[in-house]
Amino acid sequence: MSRTISRRSLRSPLSALALLALTAGAVTACTVPEAASEPGAPQSASPETGQPAGATRHMIDNGGHRVAFYVTQGTGPTIVLDSGGGEDASYWSDLVPELHEATGATVITYDRAGLGQSDVVPGPWQVESAVSDLESGLEQLGVTDDVTLVSHSQAGQIATYFAQDNPELISGAVLVDANLPPFFTDEQIERLVAFSQPQLDAAEEDPDDPQNRQLLSTAESFVATSTDFHQATWPDAVPATVVVSEKTPFDGSPEDVQRWKDAAASFVQAGPHRTLVDADGSSHDVAKDRPELVLEEIEDMVAAQR
Repeated sequence: MSRTISRRSLRSPLSALALLALTAGAVTACTVPEAASEPGAPQSASPETGQPAGATRHMIDNGGHRVAFYVTQGTGPTIVLDSGGGEDASYWSDLVPELHEATGATVITYDRAGLGQSDVVPGPWQVESAVSDLESGLEQLGVTDDVTLVSHSQAGQIATYFAQDNPELISGAVLVDANLPPFFTDEQIERLVAFSQPQLDAAEEDPDDPQNRQLLSTAESFVATSTDFHQATWPDAVPATVVVSEKTPFDGSPEDVQRWKDAAASFVQAGPHRTLVDADGSSHDVAKDRPELVLEEIEDMVAAQR
């Protein structure tokens, strides 16, 4: 995290959820990675991991570290669920069986580096590495087309760059209260940096703690990553449904709630084949508060591409 940005007082308070959602996510969800199988070897998902019954675990090697992918096998299209910052694949465990039953599709979840069963990667969080992990995982799993990508919160950054690099692979995306480029103006980045400093100072007292490690690694690159992300564009060829919660990550800060919603509206208006859906009554965790809505939007996106 840059130390040169001033810690000026914010005009309205930002909740802890806002900080965690946009930098390292709900860091309380972090777990110490368990011993993994040989790269590429499928295993039955352990109940202890919180993964859906019937899913198999594949340890994918990419650049010297291993990433855990969980596959519920189906036919036809593939649905890839990408959780928000600090959350592992178990975030989606309740939705996977329903999605699989409703669509018959193959459903894939995965633990990003440093979370769940995946290896820790030292150093600052890099969105390029996260995109590479997802690309490598799908390639090694034999997924070559017809992917519906579902991304929550911080995963919106990964989705944007993944879609730019692989527009032919994605048939559509459902962005669930996801980070979107228009939100990350210089002013908004400064607000988030100023608010985050006390949490970062506390985390630095115990940097080996897995939760603190995840927060610090993401915060270290937050300014540069967010500044670059503000310039990113979503490919016009990839349809996208943007689901926006009522409370957003900024519940309690009306100004920032409005900025989040305005960014979503701006994103949708900036290109074709984009739809805005309001998740009334929902917090930032739309998949937990309004699972029926998320399921409906994913099913509609899959059906529209058939």
